[in-house]
Amino acid sequence: MNRKRLIGVAAIFLLFFSALTPAGAAAKSEHSIMDESIYDLLVDRFNNGVGRNDIDVDTQKGDAFNGGDFIGIQARLQHIIDMGFTMISLGPVFKTETYDGNRALSYTELEPHFGTEEELGALVKEIHKKKMKVIADFPLGKVSAEHEWAKNQTYRSIHAADGTVNWNPGDRNVKDALIEAAIDFITAYELDGIRLTKLEGFDEAFLNEMIEAIHNAKDGAYVLTNEESGAAFDLKPSDAKMQALRESYVRFDPDSSPMDLFKEVGKKELLQYDDLTGPRFTYDIVEARMFPPTRWKVAATALFTLPGVPLMTYGTEIAVNGKEAPESHPLFNFKTDMEFKDLIGNLNLLRNESETLRSGDFEMLHNEDGFLIYKRTSEDETWLIAINNTSKTSNLAIPVEKIGENKKLRGVLDGDLIRETDDGMFHVVLDRELAEVYIADDDKGFNTPYLIASILVYVMFLGFLFLVIKKGREKRRTDNKTA
Repeated sequence: MNRKRLIGVAAIFLLFFSALTPAGAAAKSEHSIMDESIYDLLVDRFNNGVGRNDIDVDTQKGDAFNGGDFIGIQARLQHIIDMGFTMISLGPVFKTETYDGNRALSYTELEPHFGTEEELGALVKEIHKKKMKVIADFPLGKVSAEHEWAKNQTYRSIHAADGTVNWNPGDRNVKDALIEAAIDFITAYELDGIRLTKLEGFDEAFLNEMIEAIHNAKDGAYVLTNEESGAAFDLKPSDAKMQALRESYVRFDPDSSPMDLFKEVGKKELLQYDDLTGPRFTYDIVEARMFPPTRWKVAATALFTLPGVPLMTYGTEIAVNGKEAPESHPLFNFKTDMEFKDLIGNLNLLRNESETLRSGDFEMLHNEDGFLIYKRTSEDETWLIAINNTSKTSNLAIPVEKIGENKKLRGVLDGDLIRETDDGMFHVVLDRELAEVYIADDDKGFNTPYLIASILVYVMFLGFLFLVIKKGREKRRTDNKTA
């Protein structure tokens, strides 16, 4: 953990430590899908843990298997934990003709390149041990023509022009078999849910039937999709909102009027800049001749504070580029500089600690040419998020009634502090291409108890660092003597 990450964690820890300030909201009695944040990966492209399953692996060929496996993911779980994600989406894991799982050969066998049943079971168990959830993909169509059901003519299928096979959506036997296969998959590996993909041809009535059957088979199981659908999925994307995000943060001084779409709240929607199937957002940034680290820093603040469930595609933390697969699916390079990883971790930590940031009321206070200020509120908290995605310093005066009497706005990312001025306004001023997340604290002037509590926290934190350093030195001396 580097110095910047330590400072960020310490600041956020202080935010939620003292009962004398409006700390994180009380824990919810029931966890819901809206409390999650999702890290979406492809098994083959994340991390190669063992060599025994590297059958014809070639990391120099984009369309070949690159060696990622279940053991590799388990070895790198701390990387995902450090960024604060609560759920991992594994992508497709069934036996397949292609590295990305898009041409599944079975609904029961796992891809040998990825590992064994025991290894997937061990991965799921370790994810649960780390207090996270895990889901995987289940394709309803576009499987390989060599899929075991098609090859054995078990169920009626329709051959597509691209060499894949779709199941006959009007066949009751097909529908029953798909539902049974999905339930068996979730229960066999104790998954927390499933993402249904390749929905084409199946109507809402069947999808709702499948969703209900999965819910009944496993209490609390999530059923997601990566496609827009009118069916009652627990979570689904909004292409319009994803496009609004991309257009509003791909460059500075944009027309950010599409962000007004977020005034429409109440839906259980994924919040994302890209997914595993299309061009990376970083590709758009590069095409616009912008600087990806700066673009992503303002974009990420929106991602983790707007209404919805944030989904981040693997490699975003190192600004992976690519217009389409396989270019957009490189094997993750863990040696790449990860400065952006710290910001993701801090933003996710804020979201995880505050029910208000996850599901509080939303109000857009200002949206003009890239300068956005919006509010997330509940009975317990008021947050103000300011994003200046412009080429100049921007400011806005916010009436006290929007924040509350006797309040101050305390920035938790860069430590900015705003107090009400004599004109009854809070003046938010931000330099170009910067963002800040403010919490509204009671403004009681000089607060001796809080000051003492703050000092104690710092002393405890510094004491902890001292012990870590001391033990490290003692270990090195012991190792030197042994040598």
